[in-house]
Amino acid sequence: RTIGDRIGEAKASGNLGNTLKILGQFDEAVVCCQRHLDISREQGDKVGEARALYNIGNVYHAKGKHLSWNTAQDPGYLPQEVKDTLQKASEYYERNLSLVKELGDRAAQGRAYGNLGNTQYLLGNFSEAIAFHKERLAIAKEFGDKAAERRAYSNLGNAHIFLGRFDISAEYYRKTLQLSRQLRDQAVEAQACYSLGNTCTLLQDYEKAIEYHLRHLVIAQELGDR
Repeated sequence: RTIGDRIGEAKASGNLGNTLKILGQFDEAVVCCQRHLDISREQGDKVGEARALYNIGNVYHAKGKHLSWNTAQDPGYLPQEVKDTLQKASEYYERNLSLVKELGDRAAQGRAYGNLGNTQYLLGNFSEAIAFHKERLAIAKEFGDKAAERRAYSNLGNAHIFLGRFDISAEYYRKTLQLSRQLRDQAVEAQACYSLGNTCTLLQDYEKAIEYHLRHLVIAQELGDR
């Protein structure tokens, strides 16, 4: 501010916003991220504007998740305050998405699709969530981003469960499992086995369910995860 560096002030405000979000001070975080947005627009900085929109989406997303932890209900059955907060997150992600499309930034589009999928899932809009996660998956494959691909499969599996499409869920969870092994991520492998165990139970394939739950148990013991 002292040297009149507006872009620098915008970036610093954005960083403050992200830090306040991590500290759980969501309302103050929005104020800082909004300043980042306002200055970026004033300076005609499209990249900064896109970043600020994404960050504000993240603040509302984090706030929504934080508020919903206290309710411990299935996606879609949320108090109005939580719904409104997640809806705001979704709106900012949508605005970010249209801007990064304009900028031709595919990696940023991937991130926006993933977060849109997550907010729609929490709101109980499972078909919309699936559409967004499929876009996320396509971009992850395009970039050879195995970790993002794995997350997309997992999220697609979760959303199909709520639509009662257990066989499709099982397919996605198997792909999650395969990738978690490739990535040598044991915690994620255990989570995939757990999801597959539950899905096989819903499909009444109890032998397979037992196999997956035993694998989950073994990894949990190896990791000392009580």
